[in-house]
Amino acid sequence: MSKLTKKQKASVGKVDPNKLYSLEDAMATVKEANYAKFDASVDVHVKLGVDPRKADQAIRGTVSLPHGTGKTKTVAVFCTPEKEDEAKAAGAEYVGLDELIEKVAAGWTDVDVVIAMPGVMAKMGKIARVLGPRGLMPNPKTGTVTNDVAGAVGEVKKGKISFRVDKYGIIHSSVGRISFSPAQLADNTNELLQTLNKMKPASAKGAYMKTITVASTMSPGVKVDIKSIK
Repeated sequence: MSKLTKKQKASVGKVDPNKLYSLEDAMATVKEANYAKFDASVDVHVKLGVDPRKADQAIRGTVSLPHGTGKTKTVAVFCTPEKEDEAKAAGAEYVGLDELIEKVAAGWTDVDVVIAMPGVMAKMGKIARVLGPRGLMPNPKTGTVTNDVAGAVGEVKKGKISFRVDKYGIIHSSVGRISFSPAQLADNTNELLQTLNKMKPASAKGAYMKTITVASTMSPGVKVDIKSIK
């Protein structure tokens, strides 16, 4: 195992590994322990008491963060010609259909979110192998398959994010940047947690939220006291 640098040692020293922090205190600690010189992402990792192999427990959805993500997301919209202007007006960087499909088929995936109209999804099958592994394939559950392409683009630009449980039952999500205040980061995280609570499967046994950890790109993880979540 490689030795910790001075900055890493100082960062680790600011976090008590045995303590459970309130959400806002956890965010303040992450900010204090962060040693990146750039505006690092702040992420939350929620271990859920679910079995992702069961269809009804494969948690997936979206949430609009009240303070946004702090990152401008690049959006591609696959739509019919009459919807192109409104998609562009809403802020989509890439808009089209056949030419855009060929571009992706050739390996281009330089976008954060892909939105498509239901009527063009049959054509999207050609690029499913490219988009799918990158988590970019449009899906009705995340609101990215819709005829209201302008509305969907607007929500993404305002801070709507998508999430899905991984094979270990963990949700990983960015909830802002290190430049956000602890209160803003706590608000965003709370919005995600409340959304997850509403999605608890009836078939899930035992504790639903098992652990919550927050960290920046360049900080150790800080454990959150689940009892402090309102």
